[in-house]
Amino acid sequence: MSSPDRYAVLGQPVSHSLSPRIHRLFAEQTGQHLTYEAIEVAPEQFASTVAEFFAGGGCGLNITVPHKLSAFALAGRLSPRAQRAGAVNTLLSEVGGRVLVGENTDGAGLVRDLQSNLRVRIAGQRVLILGAGGATRGILGPLLELGPGELCIANRTPGRAQVLRQLFADLGPVRAATLAELADTRWDLILNATSASLSNELPPLRAELLGPDCLCYDLAYGKGATAFQRWAQQHGAARSASGLGMLIEQAAEAFQIWRGVRPDTAPVRALLMRESEQS
Repeated sequence: MSSPDRYAVLGQPVSHSLSPRIHRLFAEQTGQHLTYEAIEVAPEQFASTVAEFFAGGGCGLNITVPHKLSAFALAGRLSPRAQRAGAVNTLLSEVGGRVLVGENTDGAGLVRDLQSNLRVRIAGQRVLILGAGGATRGILGPLLELGPGELCIANRTPGRAQVLRQLFADLGPVRAATLAELADTRWDLILNATSASLSNELPPLRAELLGPDCLCYDLAYGKGATAFQRWAQQHGAARSASGLGMLIEQAAEAFQIWRGVRPDTAPVRALLMRESEQS
């Protein structure tokens, strides 16, 4: 048998990542011959690590915090989704490895988890996104295409949020603010796209942000509930969810791009959700 095709996720931190397990489960399900690993990479080593990976015959990479903007800059060709986002979370090579193609599957993964798995309606709803980094760039376009009544990007430093507002204003009603400016607004969906949960921290939040049926969704995930989920539960949010479902759905998007076959996410999601709840 020939050697398996090689894939990996690059990030810092990345040791907690479930991506290797998810892609192995997808490979078993679809009969694909591949390996997938997690590689810890500091920002200053990112470009050289990507080059070495593909020069050594690697087939595809997932990119996570803090490298999505750097991956965008490295790509020689960008998909429309990645071009719009200005951030890349998936890389593959073309022309014998000489051209890096950048994709962004984050938004598609989030929307699929919200709509198909959690049965959330976006159209006409008030949506608040916490954070204005690479994760937010990836989800703004797909969310706005679903027609929310209002979408606000709240960031500690308003300048970055204003940049995103300007970039995506043509897609729908998007505005930028600081959290202090949102005291009198109740939201139907609050998405934590900051990296705070990775260090078990929280952005400065007030319970008054929660609408009566609000879903608090953390793009991060971990063993058990994240700090943002715990805050939501303690302050009476109707529902909370981690980004595990999004991770699985965006991984399926990447897997299809790389392998030409779409795995069934339902059994993988059920297994990993059950294990997360037991931890």
